[in-house]
Amino acid sequence: MATQTLTEQNFDEVVTGNDVVLVDFWADWCGPCKSFAPTYEASSEKHPDVVFGKVDTESEQGLAAAAQIRSIPTIMAFREGVLVFAQPGALPPAALEDLIGQVKDLDMEEVRKQLAEQQSQ
Repeated sequence: MATQTLTEQNFDEVVTGNDVVLVDFWADWCGPCKSFAPTYEASSEKHPDVVFGKVDTESEQGLAAAAQIRSIPTIMAFREGVLVFAQPGALPPAALEDLIGQVKDLDMEEVRKQLAEQQSQ
């Protein structure tokens, strides 16, 4: 599956409506973003069960602000609507593949339990 453009209008629906969603926050003027794009696109072809979204931080400034993006590219991973990974910087292909594997292998019952414990403190 190719990458899809995420906007303020469809972001929540895509994130909550799919099991695993990766999001690349990028901008056209960003050299590292352009270098990372082929890696991200290639990974999207290998993982049809994962939604690969892209947020153009220039045209979606409100969404970038809401996501507290301070540096681009920033990669976020959501599993069952829960943010489970967020890190600025382009990932090499092997690291991106490792991240996808880790997100798929998460025990979401345990993740939700940990989140509930953190929120109760």
